Amino acid sequence: MSTRRPAVSAPAVPGLEAAFDVEVRLGALEDHGVTRAGHRRVVPVVGGRVTGLFDADILPGGADWQLVRPDGAIEIDTRYSARTADGGHVYLRTFGVRSGRPEVLAALLRGDAVDPAEYYFRLGVRLETSVPTLAALEQSIFVASAIREADRVRYTAYRVT
Repeated sequence: MSTRRPAVSAPAVPGLEAAFDVEVRLGALEDHGVTRAGHRRVVPVVGGRVTGLFDADILPGGADWQLVRPDGAIEIDTRYSARTADGGHVYLRTFGVRSGRPEVLAALLRGDAVDPAEYYFRLGVRLETSVPTLAALEQSIFVASAIREADRVRYTAYRVT
């Protein structure tokens, strides 16, 4: 009787498939100052659009609950909802980081146009929905590369294969 186990192959190397594009329109930044968690800022979500694997309008009422770290990097924590043409809802949550040289982050805060190559802005994206035709979205992990503009954030989400 052999106690040897068969060799296990290595796990698959993940790939990326473009899944959907998001444009989130933003309201005025609310600076909450330094709290016990750190320098808190809240940026309201006032609308936007999702296109790609699903199409939906982003509803007003969500926000980005940012935390500015002592090193100047910004921890991103967004939660917002989108509605499909047939009335279904998709809840989107992102988490990530935006970082760069202090002068670049200051320019973004002022709303200046900044080349996205000048800063790092990456997100993890989680989706939740009760729409049966979109349920497969909940079975995947998505990552995104984002761009911050004066009154909006744009990103392309990729499904990790």
